Amino acid sequence: MRNPRTLLVSVVAAVILLTHSGLMPAVEPNEIDLLLRTAVERGDVRGVVAMAATSRGIVYQGAFGKRCVENNEDMTVDSVFRIASMTKAVTSVVAMQLVDEGKLRLETPVSQHIAALANPQVLVGIDAESKKLRLRPASKAVTVKHLLTHTAGFGYEFWDPLLREAVDAGLVPSIQDKDSRFLQAPLVCDPDTEWHYGINTDWLGRLIETVRGASLEQVFAEHLCRPLKMSDTHFSLPANTAPRLVAHCQRQTDGTLVERARATNTQVTFCSGGGGLYATAPDYMRFLRALLRGGELDGAQILNAATVALMGRNHIGHFEAGRMRTIMPQASNDVDFLPGSINRFGFGFLINTQPVLGGRAAGSLAWAGIFNTYFWLDPTQDVCGVLMTQVLPFYDSKVVELLNGFERAVYRQVGAQATLD
Repeated sequence: MRNPRTLLVSVVAAVILLTHSGLMPAVEPNEIDLLLRTAVERGDVRGVVAMAATSRGIVYQGAFGKRCVENNEDMTVDSVFRIASMTKAVTSVVAMQLVDEGKLRLETPVSQHIAALANPQVLVGIDAESKKLRLRPASKAVTVKHLLTHTAGFGYEFWDPLLREAVDAGLVPSIQDKDSRFLQAPLVCDPDTEWHYGINTDWLGRLIETVRGASLEQVFAEHLCRPLKMSDTHFSLPANTAPRLVAHCQRQTDGTLVERARATNTQVTFCSGGGGLYATAPDYMRFLRALLRGGELDGAQILNAATVALMGRNHIGHFEAGRMRTIMPQASNDVDFLPGSINRFGFGFLINTQPVLGGRAAGSLAWAGIFNTYFWLDPTQDVCGVLMTQVLPFYDSKVVELLNGFERAVYRQVGAQATLD
């Protein structure tokens, strides 16, 4: 029998060897697990999936809680989420593929391809007597660049009071109707006068369909999903994928969560480039890693490296981005991405001008989905991350706190590993 002291020395030596070889992280390996598990146990979220990666590979993945409490289904890494406005980054990349191919030009008026945008109108108000919209012609044409940067003048009823009033009066179709009629909405400001978050990327999706001559589902599959092996990313869920769909919860005024029934109709007739995708965290991570690697992953080149870099630059000048005040608290809280940072916008991405303490560097890219799904992409430090829940309203304080904690823990882990390497 071996001497216990000798055995202890051997174990310690093995641990040191593994740690310094890079096979064991110096950061406590359960730190991120504990963070996510505690959020579930505390009732902050019913379930969560989180992943982080560098250009070389995945550095963390975990799933905690329930995918569906009613059916007692555990959350799994391959659970399917409605990623809503995280669709916008994907649509923007697919649009920039057309720019790479010379089939679109950034400064081209969209009306050259879509006649419905030939004479854009700006909403001024609602006439008290006739109960009709008061409109005026826009000061300039809407360009491809305007759609990519949310400077075309389109809005969302969740954050624009006048547009919400028009929707409530039945004068503008609601985006919540889940069809394409909301594209009839007028502008809420002139193009190129401010950053105004809205249905710009849905029009970008229509533009892609027009130029490609195919549905957005077909275009995404051919030009992005199949090359990147994103097999669980769809506008309409296949029958064999639908059982993995996560049920969403509504935050109550007392802070508790009430689970809503899962959607039974996951087939769509309108592919919303601004918010229509279902996806898994692993699929979205492949998309992010491709961008982190200059548009390439596992031999598939989806975009030129120079174009990827172009997308990450500020294209809105002195306009500020990423702040929205809610007028529909059941759908969204007030939003202030990265408080304390003056944020800009590239082609499809928010850009922070200040570094996040313990997290992403200045110049990182990010966005989110209304069901509280989030991602960031940090080219400077070669880190990307995604955190997915299904909670309304958007910008939920408990989920944002969890996201911030996850981000800091990821950078501690990556930093510790880099020190060992």
